[in-house]
Amino acid sequence: MLEKAVAANTTVTGDMTGSAVANSGIHIGSEGEGGLLNPEQSARFLDYMFDATVIGKVARTVRMRADTTEIDRIGVGEKLMVLATEADNTGSNSAVSFSKISLTTKKLRLDWELSTESLEDNIEGPDLEDHIARMMATQAGNDIEDVLLNGNTSLTSDNLYKAFDGVVKKAKTYGHVVDAAGAGISRALFNSALKELPRKYKQRRSDLRFLAGSNLIQDFLYANSIGTNQTIPQDIASSIIRGDTQPLGGPAGYVAPFAFGIPIVEVPLLPEAQDGDYSGETGNHGDVHLTFPNNVVIGIKRDVTVYRFFWPRKDAIEYTLYTRVGVQIEQADAWVVVKNVKVAS
Repeated sequence: MLEKAVAANTTVTGDMTGSAVANSGIHIGSEGEGGLLNPEQSARFLDYMFDATVIGKVARTVRMRADTTEIDRIGVGEKLMVLATEADNTGSNSAVSFSKISLTTKKLRLDWELSTESLEDNIEGPDLEDHIARMMATQAGNDIEDVLLNGNTSLTSDNLYKAFDGVVKKAKTYGHVVDAAGAGISRALFNSALKELPRKYKQRRSDLRFLAGSNLIQDFLYANSIGTNQTIPQDIASSIIRGDTQPLGGPAGYVAPFAFGIPIVEVPLLPEAQDGDYSGETGNHGDVHLTFPNNVVIGIKRDVTVYRFFWPRKDAIEYTLYTRVGVQIEQADAWVVVKNVKVAS
C-alpha cells in the first residue's frame, strides 16, 4: 500500500490486477530526494490507486517514450471474396487499409501535507499518515479516471478537465451518436444502440459492453422490477448460466442484468447531470455507451512518482505525486453513444 511504503522509506511498484511490490528507495528528511517507481515495473499504474475505478482496469495501456505517439491501425473492409470462374484470371487484389491515431499525454500532480501537530494530536496518532496517504492514493486514481472520461479542453473553469479531451467527448465527436431526446433508459434504447453499431463489430458480440452511470443503471433495474412489460428473464438466466451474475451491492464496475445478451457495466464517473441539447429539455441527462472496453487506449509517459519530504522550518511532511497520462479511442467506428438519456428524478 502507498501509505505503508512511503512511511517505511520505500518505493512501491504495482499493476492494475492486484499486486504491489515494495522496494527500498525513499529517503526521509533529505531535500531533493524522493521515491520513484521501479523502471522495470513502470509499465503499469499502481494497483491500489485503481481499486475503485472501472476503465483503468480494462482499458489498453500503452507505455510512451515521447509526449506524443502514433498508434497504427489496420483494416481490410468487408465482403472481399468474389465468385470464382473456371480458367479466369480477372481477379483483383484486395486492399489493406492502414491508418494512425495520435496519443498525447499531459502532466498531472497531487499535493498534500501533514503537520507534526496533526500527527501528535489526533486519535490515530502516527497511523494518521498512513490513513491519509491511502485516501489520497484512492482519490488520485479516481481523478485520473475522471479526466480520462470527462476531459474537455474547451472548458475554462475546471483546471483538471481542460488537460485533454476524454473519451466521452471523443465518442460524441467521432463515434456513432443516437439521440434519445429525453427518453429514459429502456430496452428500446439498448436496441437502438445495437442497431447503430456497424455489423462487422457484432461478430465479437460477446466482447461488447454497455457502459452507463450509476443512476441510469438504477433506473433500468427499477423499471424492470416494478412491471412485467420489460422483464428480461432470458437475460437474467443467461448471466446465471455464464456465472456472471454479481450481487446488487457489488463494487464499481459490477454487471447489471444483460441487455440482449450484452452486460451493462456501471461506470460511476460517467456524467449524469448534463443539460440536454434537444428542444424543450428539462432535468438531468446521461449517456449510454456501447463498445469494446479495450477500445480505450490510455497512454502513460511518466512513471507514477511520489515524493515525501519533511520540512524542518514548517515542521510538516509534504507529499507530491506526479504522472503523465493521455487517452484515445482506438476505433471510433466501433463506438456508439446514446446521448440525452433522461435521469429519473
